[in-house]
Amino acid sequence: MALRSDPQKLLRQVMARFVREEVAPVARQVDESGRFPRELFVKLASMHAFGLRYPVKSGGAGGNATLYCIMCEELAQGLMSLAAIAAKQCLMATNFLHRFADQDMRERYFLPALKGELVGSFCLTEPEAGGDLGRVSTTAVKDGDGWIVSGMKTWITNAPVADFFTVLCQTDPGKGIRGLNFFFVPRDTPGVRVSPNFETLGTRSTEISEVAFNDCRIPARFLLGQEGKGLGALLAILAEIRAMTAALALGLAKAAYQAGFQYAKERSAFGKTINQYQLIQSKIARLATDIWAAELMLYDTTAKIDAGQRPSKESMMVKYFATEVACRACDEATRILGAYGYSMEYPVQRYFRDARFLLYGGGTHEVLQTNIARELGF
Repeated sequence: MALRSDPQKLLRQVMARFVREEVAPVARQVDESGRFPRELFVKLASMHAFGLRYPVKSGGAGGNATLYCIMCEELAQGLMSLAAIAAKQCLMATNFLHRFADQDMRERYFLPALKGELVGSFCLTEPEAGGDLGRVSTTAVKDGDGWIVSGMKTWITNAPVADFFTVLCQTDPGKGIRGLNFFFVPRDTPGVRVSPNFETLGTRSTEISEVAFNDCRIPARFLLGQEGKGLGALLAILAEIRAMTAALALGLAKAAYQAGFQYAKERSAFGKTINQYQLIQSKIARLATDIWAAELMLYDTTAKIDAGQRPSKESMMVKYFATEVACRACDEATRILGAYGYSMEYPVQRYFRDARFLLYGGGTHEVLQTNIARELGF
């Protein structure tokens, strides 16, 4: 992609250098540890990465959706787990605090989160409610001058290490999705229970678990936004969530492509390097084309977001397309490397495993395709 401005070029250079010097040398070790990469998390915070998309007057770095996605893309080329953690901290974990928290909450939670002193998490998915928000069963019931939050959330990124949660709750079951609202729940609230870290196929150092809220009493001011407006608050950032997922996918696809490209130039078979064989050339040509298309789609979408639009259709399309490209790129890289693609010594096996993480957040591809068709008026 032709970079449109110096800030974009500078950010890409800074993040690429960080990945090359700080992330790549420890990526295998971090992945195999299965633990939250605290040291890298703190280093990113010191670079003001977590405030990238927030205004300077709010304590952020004054960036936008395009810069945020460039950061996510570059981090994903080094370690998807770290990229996912950073993406969550920058957007879903802190967005509602930024928009709706009072001054005390901003000083106690939002600003420390931007500094990497606190880890935030976003609780939406439930055992019986993923993309179907109408089935959210976690409730928030008014009780005097506060709320009582009760329910179970699952597949919650960063939950095992989180200091606070933004939780989607139902306040009026009779209203369905119009009764949804977001609430702020600190981890030390009595009744909060976090399960052990899930054992996952990929993104192994992105800690994920269940969170139970057992009659958790929180003050009235912990309602994030106006009562009954939770769905609108979510829709306001949904396009950016999907664009972010596409950025992670694009970064991973680029990493897999480069691994396959470089190996094909070095590996010899039957008297010549395998990049001279037409079938290998076909794989590389298709991946390069797909990656270019995904990149154009992504940054066209973020430009619309930065212009104040809500590109619902485009964000669904790019999330769907870029993630499929990433899965295909990772699969092809393992094929180009042959048996070495099956070895834990080479990072392509990690790329292959991490790609599956991208299929679910922001909507499964089956749901997205149905929604895209609906937006097309089909």
